[in-house]
Formats: sequence, C-alpha cells, structure tokens
Amino acid sequence: MTIAKFLRRGLAVAVLAALAAAFAPGTIDRMEPGKAAVAQQQGTVPGNTQGISSDADFWRMIKGGGVQGGIQGNVSIPDKKAGMLVQAEGEEWRALRNGPLKEYGGYALGAVVLVLLLFFLVRGRIKIDAGFSGRLIERFTNLERGVHWMTATSFVLLGITGLNILYGRHIVMPVVGPEIFGAITYYGKIAHNYIGFAFIAGILMMLVMWAVHNIPNKYDMIWLLKGGGMFSKGHPPARKFNAGQKILFWMTIASGIVLGWTGLQLMFPFGGLLSFALATSIFDMQLIVLIHSIVALVMICVIIGHIYIGTIGMQGAFDAMGSGMVDENWAHEHHSVWLDEVKSEGGEIRPGHQPAE
Repeated sequence: MTIAKFLRRGLAVAVLAALAAAFAPGTIDRMEPGKAAVAQQQGTVPGNTQGISSDADFWRMIKGGGVQGGIQGNVSIPDKKAGMLVQAEGEEWRALRNGPLKEYGGYALGAVVLVLLLFFLVRGRIKIDAGFSGRLIERFTNLERGVHWMTATSFVLLGITGLNILYGRHIVMPVVGPEIFGAITYYGKIAHNYIGFAFIAGILMMLVMWAVHNIPNKYDMIWLLKGGGMFSKGHPPARKFNAGQKILFWMTIASGIVLGWTGLQLMFPFGGLLSFALATSIFDMQLIVLIHSIVALVMICVIIGHIYIGTIGMQGAFDAMGSGMVDENWAHEHHSVWLDEVKSEGGEIRPGHQPAE
C-alpha cells in the first residue's frame, strides 16, 4: 500500500465515522441546550480520543507491535526496506536525539569549559619548577608529530562539522540565516565524510607507533596516587608517557575505532562497501547514529582538556608536538625515567634558546 492510498483510506474512515456520529440516534437530542456538557463527554476516553476511533488506535496500528514496528508495504525490488511506509521507531529516535542527547551533551561541553576555567584560576599555569635550562632533547620525531597533527586536525574539523549538524540550527542559523546555514551544513557534511578517512588512518598509525609505550607499568600507579603533580609541586616519575597520557591514548584509540566503524556504516549503509556492516535495518542505522554521536561528544570533552594541558595549562608542553624538542628540565620533571633512558642510549642533548617566558 502506498502512502497516498494509506492517507486516502484514513481520510475516508474519518469521514465515515463523522457521518455515522452525526446521524446516530440521540445526536440531535445531545445538541439541545442544557445537554452540551453531556454531549462533550459521551464517546470520549483519555488519550485525545473521541467516539470509536482515536489517535492511540491509529498509533497502535502504525506501531504494529514488536521492536521494529511500522507499516510495511510491498516492493518488487530486492531492497525490502524501501517498502517501509511508516517506521515507528523514527519518532522515538528523533525525540532522543533532539532531547536528552542534545541537552546532556550541551551540559557536558559547558561543564568541561567551566571546570578548566576554574582550575586555571585556582592552580594557574603549571610551570617548570627549575625554569628552562636552555638544553633541548628530542621527544617526538617528525613522523610522530606528523601523524599527531593529522589526527588532531582531522578530529577538530570532524568535531566542528559534527557539532554543527547537532546544534547548528539553534546556534549558527539564527546568526547567519537559513540559506548560509544550509550551505555550511551541506558542504560541512561532505567534508565530514572525507576527513573521516584521515582520522581513521591517524588512529591506526598512532596505535602502531605508540601502543608499546602505553603499556601500564609500576610508575603509573604512583603517578595516579599523586595526581600527576597537577595539584602540588613536583611531578611523579614517568617513562615516555605517564598514566594520564596512557588513559587518554587508549580512550582515543578505542573511541577512534568506534567512531570510524560507525562512521563507515553511516557512509555505506546496510552492508555497503567498506562498512563492515552489522546494521541491516533502518532501526540499526538509527542506533548507530546515537552511538556515533554519544562517543563523539564524550571525546570532544576529553580532547578539550587535552588541548588545555598541551597549550596554556602547562609550560613547555606544546614544544613536544610543536618542534619535537623539549627542555631538559621539563623532561626531568615530567618524564624523568624516559629522560634517563634516552641519555643512557646516547640521546643527544642540544643547546637551544631559552624562551622569554
């Protein structure tokens, strides 16, 4: 049954029901003065219903029972999903996406920014206790930094375009108007799809390069117990990556895999090329959209904290991924075990210009 036939049938039923009610015995009597209140109550039940038909009855018919209810028509093409005239879970998905997902996601983003602001006001910038030594040691190679910045840049662009899809109509559209917003969102969605491949590649390359350095060791528990020195003077010993960086690394890898896999499913739905799909129905795709959105929001909150620490939050931290060279005193205070290992392996200490800060 096509949508047009379904609507015509529903209209015909409504008209017949109205005619039957109009000419039913006692109808004229109910319209007499003094009987209006009785007339308004007869034939009604809770749930916005009247007479023998109701919105609830129609919705139960559409729902059809089961987890994936709806009205399924018949099609001659192999893709039977094309015959779904009304997909009942679509309304539930829309309500969840536009309700709790947007609301709590917005709260989380705002809370992260507020917490970091308060932390900065109370703790201030974490400085090198001994000051800059003017001697530099290589922390990351050009390849490592290239992979990091490719992954970081792609994630930021994906985050911006994704947040625009979720919140843009409430924040961006009132400022730029519907036409410009439509163009921004359209081309942003195209960019989102292609940039996703760079992000996936970066995640896999980071896993290959740094997994061995992010295996937990005895120093990690000490680092966690002391809060990484974030709230006091002095920093616990650590190898190339401390416990906090290891947690961030594995969260990034795990969430990157989930985001990449769900993203491919959304780009190539229902078992399309490269999707590695388990989703075979519209309901499955709606669930994947929610998973993709929730994981993305969580990681955006985490990465905001990572950006803060790597820039204004900690003195000398940006140099690690900026130039690849860090001050020897910074390395000694934050990654003393790693510094000793590099020196024992003949790592070169180079003279450098001491920053003005």
